[in-house]
Amino acid sequence: MNEVEIELLKIIEKNANLEVEKIAKLMNKEVDEIRELIQRLEKEKAILGYSTLIDWAKVMQFEEVTAMVDVKVTPARGVGFDKVAERIYRFPEVKAVYLMSGAYDLSVSVQGSTMMEIGNFISEKLSALDSVLSTTTHFILKKYKHDGIILQDDDDDDKRIVVSP
Repeated sequence: MNEVEIELLKIIEKNANLEVEKIAKLMNKEVDEIRELIQRLEKEKAILGYSTLIDWAKVMQFEEVTAMVDVKVTPARGVGFDKVAERIYRFPEVKAVYLMSGAYDLSVSVQGSTMMEIGNFISEKLSALDSVLSTTTHFILKKYKHDGIILQDDDDDDKRIVVSP
């Protein structure tokens, strides 16, 4: 990867909604050059997709529960943790899987409509896998920042009570 490619990736990672013309102007490059570069990076799978970050707490009638599950596993002979991780990330409830250092091997992000639904997934599907030794589940109660974006309103009003002598 050269500096131009890395700069482009950083720009679209922050805002994938920018028009190619705007990106070209920001980078002081030709529009066709940026368009071709984006297409090449997509083809090479350096760009895997484009997503929108939504603050679901602000969407009426939408309730979803997210849990982070620490998973201790027995790695598969010859392939390590990769096959176990693949088996786990293929479940539709699983949104992300990370190989971790520390007491647990994998960190798994799981989403469901209720805590019970997530509990059932963990007890009936995840824990039932032969390679899974143990799990620890942490339910997300509130999101403050996600993917570098602060999710709370920027309310500049000072809510402190004025105290005078």
